[in-house]
Amino acid sequence: MNLLTKAAVSLAATSMIAAPVAASAAPAVDGARATSTASGKNSLEGSSWIIAVLAAAAIIGGIIIASDNNDDTPTSPA
Repeated sequence: MNLLTKAAVSLAATSMIAAPVAASAAPAVDGARATSTASGKNSLEGSSWIIAVLAAAAIIGGIIIASDNNDDTPTSPA
């Protein structure tokens, strides 16, 4: 790599690191921030057990499929 390529890669890496930091530290326009309020409750409240059951079913299904003793060896007429 020549010096110009190394400098370009270094500048790109530095800008990728510095851009989010600079954006989060910048003040909002005219001191006003865009906010939104949540109205109402989440309709998924209390449904975490459904997600846990689906995850457990997926894990058990994966174990069953992985441990299936399928004998897929071809038989040759000999």
